[in-house]
Amino acid sequence: MSSPDELTRIEVDQYFPHAPARVWRALTTPELMAQWLMPNDFEPVVGHRFTFRGRPVAQTGFSGRISCRVLDLVPQKRLQISWNDADEPDGMATTVTWTLQAEGKGTRLFLEHAGFDPDDPTQQLARKFMNGGWRSHVLRRLSDLLMNLT
Repeated sequence: MSSPDELTRIEVDQYFPHAPARVWRALTTPELMAQWLMPNDFEPVVGHRFTFRGRPVAQTGFSGRISCRVLDLVPQKRLQISWNDADEPDGMATTVTWTLQAEGKGTRLFLEHAGFDPDDPTQQLARKFMNGGWRSHVLRRLSDLLMNLT
């Protein structure tokens, strides 16, 4: 049986053997974000509205376009954005928060994707897909990018 929190959020805790400044750069530079996450028109400015462009997912009705807004930004510490299907303005409304914490010579990155409706089967399917995506595909690609970043 899942706890209510498990049904409303995704939480990932990942250590990177790189300084917070390097991880922050990968999280907040549009061209770098496009390499590990999705193409975008992001700007690291609170209030900025931007769009990620990914692949549609028919099972969840996801259009492939994610409408976002920068909600909070503390350089080298925290980035929080809204995360909504651009073609479903009244659909799933979630937030993604990346929190960086210096640890030894590296950085512990905490990712929280929150706001899933525990009673909506479509949102729970989306949460399941995104949970796998955040854990394997996206963080692996971010790790690869960080290894090659100069």
